[in-house]
Amino acid sequence: MGNKIGIIGGSGLDDPNIIKDPRLIELDTPYGKPSDRLVSGTIGGTEVVVLARHAKQHSISPTRVPYRANIWALKEAGCTQILATTACGSLKAEMAPGDIVFLDQFIDWTKLRVLTYFEEDVVHTAMAEPFDAALREQCILTARELKIRHHEKGTMITIEGPRFSTKAESKMFRLMGADLINMSTVPEVSLAVELKIPYQSIAMVTDYDCWKSGEESVSFELVMQRMAENAEKVKKLLIRLAEKAV
Repeated sequence: MGNKIGIIGGSGLDDPNIIKDPRLIELDTPYGKPSDRLVSGTIGGTEVVVLARHAKQHSISPTRVPYRANIWALKEAGCTQILATTACGSLKAEMAPGDIVFLDQFIDWTKLRVLTYFEEDVVHTAMAEPFDAALREQCILTARELKIRHHEKGTMITIEGPRFSTKAESKMFRLMGADLINMSTVPEVSLAVELKIPYQSIAMVTDYDCWKSGEESVSFELVMQRMAENAEKVKKLLIRLAEKAV
């Protein structure tokens, strides 16, 4: 799979009990500092650099997360590929909280949230596609081995701002063929493409109930509970992937 894996959204993988010989890295980038600390070391004999974006319990607003800084920092740390985890809600009935999804494309849909309905303050930007088929296939095979319920492909609509939707928005996303919706991660995917670093996102379904009903998002506490449950699955998946990379 590669020489050094960059892991974003560490899901506890920056724990010194998991990383052998952990070392903190301090890096500045042209886009500012990364959103959280970088920890380097090895997992299963494979070199890793973990950017534990979730360690701050989402204290950073999604509109202020320095996504491009995160990717640049992983490149500066010598990472040859990136595995990123992200929380999302599903628009498809066959996906439920606890599932994970390996994305086939991202669509960036940014809206000025002065109004609550889909009106003129909408900007639809270009799609960004993960570009390493072998890495994605290895993720899928590993999930099967671990018996983790997963979906092999999904289209993610990303939005700037809080995780919520109205019925009008949910209908629009479904018409566009979206499977998932989450906070914006497209800037980091786009930069990974520019820098030619293989990138694979593992989406964790956390608040499907919201998108199914078209109501406001479920509570922050419930989303965090679901994230914690999914994080354990993702942690097992990432550890196994690192072990396979030796």
